[in-house]
Amino acid sequence: MRKTLKEIAEIIGGEVIGPADLEITGFSGIEEARPGDIAFLSNPKYAPFLEKTGASAVITSPQVSPPKRAALIRVENPSLAFTQVVQLFGENKARHPRGIHPAAAVSPGASLGKNVTVGAYAVIEDGASVGDDTIVYSGCYIGYGAKLGARCLLYPNVTVREDIVIGDRVIIHSGTVVGSDGFGYVTVKGAHHKIPQTGTVVIGDDVEIGANVTIDRARFDKTVIGSGTKIDNLVQVAHNVNVGSNVLLIAQAGISGSTRIGDGAIIAGQAGLAGHIVIGEGAIVTAQAGVSKSVPPGTMVSGYPAREFMSTQRINACAQNLPKLTKTVAELKKKIEELESRLK
Repeated sequence: MRKTLKEIAEIIGGEVIGPADLEITGFSGIEEARPGDIAFLSNPKYAPFLEKTGASAVITSPQVSPPKRAALIRVENPSLAFTQVVQLFGENKARHPRGIHPAAAVSPGASLGKNVTVGAYAVIEDGASVGDDTIVYSGCYIGYGAKLGARCLLYPNVTVREDIVIGDRVIIHSGTVVGSDGFGYVTVKGAHHKIPQTGTVVIGDDVEIGANVTIDRARFDKTVIGSGTKIDNLVQVAHNVNVGSNVLLIAQAGISGSTRIGDGAIIAGQAGLAGHIVIGEGAIVTAQAGVSKSVPPGTMVSGYPAREFMSTQRINACAQNLPKLTKTVAELKKKIEELESRLK
């Protein structure tokens, strides 16, 4: 594919600084780009790369000065604009399978919409339904009574257990399990007796779930993932958790049972949330935080146990001075002992 800078600028709503008829044939990161590529720069700390990049053009914010080496397209949000360019140039690179593979096992009692794709050795059980234009790759399992919406994309070896409900335009990456049993046991005389997990999982529209994520079914009602939420790889969502809309759950975060996460919240990598708490709308839990209590809306917390971010920063700053303070206390203690000995 070839597009001129003018054509690209019209698509992303930007202003061209440089030759409008310059042809672009691909896209790349600003460090790896070569002639013919378009790159982007959104973080000012990478500004020096503008003078070093091999890219023919760079998408930037309006405040960036034109470099000597490349033309610019100025937009308010370079990251979003570059995403549109990647979709534009990358649309022909997708090579998803089409049709129902002869080796797929689709129950006669399953319902498939129009233009559904089912890969080799995928299994779709009785009573399951798959919406129009959905792609189910090889090795996936869709359980009894599960419902997948339209234009979903399930990569190889995704498991969707029985009676799970998934909305439209949901992307699920390899190795993810949706609807496994919640972790619930009653301990009697040292023996752990399993509590039946009879609920389901409901996933809204436009959700993306990374690789090797586990989302447990509810004990009675439903575990919920709200529309527009994005889940990174290796995240654990326990039974009866309710995740709002447009939430970000980042790698290796763990959400304990019956916790509620408000719309637009961010749970950063390796954060751990206790059960039965509420993370307010727009709250941010920073990486590796251990959250044992509810977090008010719009609050940033960090540390273990998690506290308001600036409070944790002050505690950490004091902790850095502990060796010096220990030495000072020892010196003061010695001087006090000397003074006391003189007074005797």
